[in-house]
Amino acid sequence: MDRITKYVGMDVSKDRIDVAVADSGREHARYWGPIRNSADEVRKMLARIGDPSKTLVCYEAGPTGYVLARYLKSLGFECVVVAPSLTPKQPGNHVKTDRKDAIRLAELLRAGELTPAWVPDEQDEGLRDLVRAREDSKEDLLRAKQRLSKFLLRHGVHSPSGIKPWGERYKTWLHSLHFEVRSAEVVFRQYVQEIERIEETVKRLEDAIHEHSQESVHAPVIQALQVLRGIKEVAAATIVAEVGSFLRFKNARQLMGYSGLVPKEYSSGESVRRGSITKTGNSHLRKILIESSWSYRYNPRVSAAIRKRQDGQNPDLIEISWKAQNRLHKKYSKLLARGKSGQVAVTAVARELLGFVWSVGCRAESQRLNRAA
Repeated sequence: MDRITKYVGMDVSKDRIDVAVADSGREHARYWGPIRNSADEVRKMLARIGDPSKTLVCYEAGPTGYVLARYLKSLGFECVVVAPSLTPKQPGNHVKTDRKDAIRLAELLRAGELTPAWVPDEQDEGLRDLVRAREDSKEDLLRAKQRLSKFLLRHGVHSPSGIKPWGERYKTWLHSLHFEVRSAEVVFRQYVQEIERIEETVKRLEDAIHEHSQESVHAPVIQALQVLRGIKEVAAATIVAEVGSFLRFKNARQLMGYSGLVPKEYSSGESVRRGSITKTGNSHLRKILIESSWSYRYNPRVSAAIRKRQDGQNPDLIEISWKAQNRLHKKYSKLLARGKSGQVAVTAVARELLGFVWSVGCRAESQRLNRAA
């Protein structure tokens, strides 16, 4: 950092970027001014500020994504994308403007007080968009099914006993229904068609995830993670998309903190108090880990499906998988015996499962890099 003489803070919005510059030393940062949020304007502004090798740029991660960071890198500038939730705040400061935010970012960057976020490349971001689109569609599907269920309930229509909700027999029964009132019939058919449309969308996205999991640069790591119980193809792809590179975490505890699965702690002197999980990390990663962890409430066993996923994988990874089954099932049972709820027990299991995920992911990623070298 000794070579850096200019620290540039940028408050980025959809159409405009407010820029501030802090010189090395202790003087206050100066406000450069606003520019349009366009590649040409950014290039001209930075050319006037200084030498790329002596300039460090930062902005907060947000809805504008990482296109700007990758563009700055192509120009030769080092750019730090900042995690907004970890940016230091001044408790007594109740005035917030784009200008003040840019100045504050430049001064915090110079002081080394900013926590950088990981910047995915185009491949990583593409996989992340894919799994998040599938997650959004699954949420849309759940809401659509709830709307139809409430509609049927309002009209006093109940499914026959012995039919599993939303199975093939249930769908056949739905198509056999008719309503005498024309308006009710129109609404019912629209609800059914909406569910079928979303189901087709989910299938297309899952087919794309399957193709990515077999042929992309992420394929070896996605396939390796599937040796673990509860982690199938979509879950493995989601984990890889949200983590990016496992090797960027020095240990499993760092990855646990990134997921927000670690407990809150308020300790002072002899007093140690721990609470619920922080939930300050990646919510998508946390959600998929908790979903996968429910599998560990069952006794350890290698089913035919797990054996198929483990076929051809490194024996060391298979050994880690078996160790995870025994340890995590034991932990779940122990927590239940202590009176903890199933949700609390599964959350604790998810935190430890992430440790096994980190171990498998690091090994698989290292092997992939070694083969590519």
